[in-house]
Amino acid sequence: MIIIRKRAHARGALLGNPSDGYYGRTLSVIVRNFSAEVVLYEWDSLDIVQSANDRAHFRSVQDLARDVELHGYYGGIRLIKATIKRFVEYCEAQKIALHDRNFSIRYQTDIPQQVGLAGSSAIITATLRCLMEWYGIQIPLEAQPSLVLSVERDKLGIMGGLQDRVIQVYEGAVYMDFNPALEKTVQGLKCYGYEPLSPVLLPTLYLAYHNSLSEPTEVFHNDIRGRFNRGDPKVVEAMQKLAELTRLGREALLQGNFTQFSRLMDDNFDVRHSVYQLPPWQVRMVEVARQCGASANFAGSGGAIIGAYHGEAMYEELCRRLTAIGSQVIKPKTE
Repeated sequence: MIIIRKRAHARGALLGNPSDGYYGRTLSVIVRNFSAEVVLYEWDSLDIVQSANDRAHFRSVQDLARDVELHGYYGGIRLIKATIKRFVEYCEAQKIALHDRNFSIRYQTDIPQQVGLAGSSAIITATLRCLMEWYGIQIPLEAQPSLVLSVERDKLGIMGGLQDRVIQVYEGAVYMDFNPALEKTVQGLKCYGYEPLSPVLLPTLYLAYHNSLSEPTEVFHNDIRGRFNRGDPKVVEAMQKLAELTRLGREALLQGNFTQFSRLMDDNFDVRHSVYQLPPWQVRMVEVARQCGASANFAGSGGAIIGAYHGEAMYEELCRRLTAIGSQVIKPKTE
C-alpha cells in the first residue's frame, strides 16, 4: 500500500505583519518545532478520518464551552474538505484529468491553536501536498500560497493574507513584497514578489505562546479592513510604515546588523499597537519580554510573540518571567 505523508510547519512573523493583506511587505520564518501532518492512502471510498482535534465527546457542558472558546466550532475536517473541493476546481480549470482511485485521509497537528502560528493553513498546505503527489500533479510553487489562501477565504470565509501560506509553502525564511506593481497571474492565481532568505542570516530567536488565553484570528482582525478600505489615514499610514520596516529589516539582515533588526521588530509591534485594540494579556507578554532586554513582536495574529535575545542568561530570564505569566517559551527551529 502506498502511504503519502506530508507536513507543513508553524510560522513566525518577524516583520511587516499584517500588512500582507494591505499591499505591504512581510518577513517570516518557519517554526519546525510544530507541524500539521496529513496522511493519505488508497481506500475503497473517499474517507476523511476524524482526529483528536475534532472533539465530539466532552466531560461536561462547561468542558464543551471551554473547548469552543479555545478552538472555535470547527476542527480540521472542514479544512481538508475545502482543500479537496478547491483542488478539484483548480484541476478542472486547468483541464487536468484526475484518476478515479479513492483514498482515506487523516491529519494530526501539534501546532498551538488560536495563537497566530498559522495552524489552519498548515493543515491545508499539507493536504495540498498529499493531493499533488496522489494525483501526480505539480502546481507551480509561487501559485500554491494563493491556492491555499483561496481555500480559507473563498470556501470557509476565513480572512487573512498571503504571508502564512507563502512561508509554509517555501519554508526557511522569506521576504515578501505585495506591491501591486509586482502582481502577476500564474495559472489563474495571483502571485507577488517572494524572496527566500537563508535562516542563518537571522539573530537568535525565542518564541513564546499562551494558548490558555487564545482567541481566533477572526476576532483579532476586527475592523481594520473596513477602516483601510474607507481610507482611514491612521490605518493606511500604519500599513505603509510596517512595509517600510520590513524593507529596512531585510537590509539589516543582509548587513548582519542584528541590533537594527531587533529594534525594527519592536517598532513593528508599536505601530501595530497604535491601530489595534489588543487584549492586555497579549501586551503584557511583549512588555515582560522587553523588560528582559529582548525584542518582542507578535508572531502572528496574537497569543504568541517572537523576538531576538542575546545569550543564554537572557533566554533563561525570558523563560522564567514569561512562564510566570502563563506563557511557554521555546527556541524556534528554522532549518
